[in-house]
Amino acid sequence: MSTVRASTRPRRPRNRLRPWLWGGAACLLLLPAVAMRFDTGVDWGAGDFIVMGAMLAIACGLYELATRLSDRTSWRAGFGLAVATGFLTVWVNLAVGMFGSEDNRLNLMFGGVLLVAALGALLARFRARGMAWAMVAAAAAQLAAAAVGLAVGLAADAYAPPGPMLVRETVLTACFALPWLASALLFRRAAQQDPQAGRAGSTG
Repeated sequence: MSTVRASTRPRRPRNRLRPWLWGGAACLLLLPAVAMRFDTGVDWGAGDFIVMGAMLAIACGLYELATRLSDRTSWRAGFGLAVATGFLTVWVNLAVGMFGSEDNRLNLMFGGVLLVAALGALLARFRARGMAWAMVAAAAAQLAAAAVGLAVGLAADAYAPPGPMLVRETVLTACFALPWLASALLFRRAAQQDPQAGRAGSTG
């Protein structure tokens, strides 16, 4: 007589944020369509909706990945904050650009910031301690981009005192380092909760 052994592997808790996550993304995508029915100045084309839809799908998909990699709240929060920061970085640069306009080539630097975060996460194999360092590296890259933008702006003005617009752009760009650092702190907390600092999915 064969017997069936009950699995001793702990079941990963269900992602209760899933309906709110995807529902919120859908509402965000529909918001411009609603705004276009009124005199709000919003004028999106089909391409704009496709790009935004792809960005939202990628962001939500990445967070779905996070829920599969770990059941620790601090790890998920750190990953979610990193994804949100990356999403906002792309959105701002496509919409208005952090420096100058969206056509300013300086804004390509922020793709490098996202690359630093992504490569750091892959090299860390999504382990909490390594993820923390990856987010610190992304914050440093963001501050470096702000410094380069300021230097280029000063050079373009023949080293005149920086105008209010350049100062605002530099401060805004530098402020984007804060959520990367906050994400690093959350990953650091996750690593402290798991002394082994093993794979993100470790429940220690």
